Amino acid sequence: MTVHLVNSSPKILHQAALLIQQGGLVAFPTETVYGLGANALDPMAVAKIFEVKNRPRLDPIIVHVADFSQIDSLAASIPEKAKKLMEKFWPGPLTVILPKKKIVPDIVTAGLPSVALRIPNHPIALDLIRQSKCPIAAPSANPFEYLSPTTAQHVMDQIGEKVDLILDGGPCSIGVESTIIDFSQKVPCLLRPGGWVLEKIEKVIGPVREGIENPSSILAPGQMARHYSPRTRVNLISRGQYRENASEKIGLLCFRAPSRSLHYGHIEILSVSGDFKEAAANLFSALHHLDDAGLQEIDAERVPEEGLGRAIMNRLRKAAGQKNEA
Repeated sequence: MTVHLVNSSPKILHQAALLIQQGGLVAFPTETVYGLGANALDPMAVAKIFEVKNRPRLDPIIVHVADFSQIDSLAASIPEKAKKLMEKFWPGPLTVILPKKKIVPDIVTAGLPSVALRIPNHPIALDLIRQSKCPIAAPSANPFEYLSPTTAQHVMDQIGEKVDLILDGGPCSIGVESTIIDFSQKVPCLLRPGGWVLEKIEKVIGPVREGIENPSSILAPGQMARHYSPRTRVNLISRGQYRENASEKIGLLCFRAPSRSLHYGHIEILSVSGDFKEAAANLFSALHHLDDAGLQEIDAERVPEEGLGRAIMNRLRKAAGQKNEA
């Protein structure tokens, strides 16, 4: 039976850790989104993640660890530039892809010779990993392709009956998934923009290539053309291109407060002042609200592609089923 928890006392965390050790599934908060966790070294437990999410087996899963000592047991090698980023930005919303050791099951990496790793910056997540005494494989705790959960209630509403435990740590502070940098190739490559902006990363390790042309396989989560999507159709619009006579069945997602009165059935504003950090933190919750409003379509206003705006636009394009143009 699923238990929805509103606290994370030592007793509850101990219970959650035992479930992980026994091959169970625990949904838990991180600073980015809520994760659906299982023992990363237990192939049968990880298989449950794919079943609950209805996730394709060709889509690799990020492995979460609590400290640097766990990295050596999972990664075959760590390039110097990767070490610099890890030391600078961990714990935090950064995932690095490194050559893997054999101990990492192929189901976690979709058969690839590399593994995606990160240290989350959330006390509940870190305590859970430490008490479980194993790395935790954890994609977002939602059905595949659907909106990522940034509250425990989002998890409960979407997959609550399919997991063993949900740890409620309140709303996620960052609200978009981690930035993914691939170090399994000769040149560092940005596979997914996220919580750490590219500009800060390049200040530490120099130029980073963006994306891989015509990849033969999916190298990281979130690379499919349609992802992070509401059930309601999403249309991308430029700022100011609002419908003059929108029906009650049309919703609007604004980056900042509009300068005039608008006639939409439901309006969500990511940040009244246009603050990127606030907008990112509110993105998925706003899309959840719009998706629950019984609308036929959602007009989503484009965001300037700078800093966290790059990650927000990546998610909006995926929600609209468009390829990333950047």
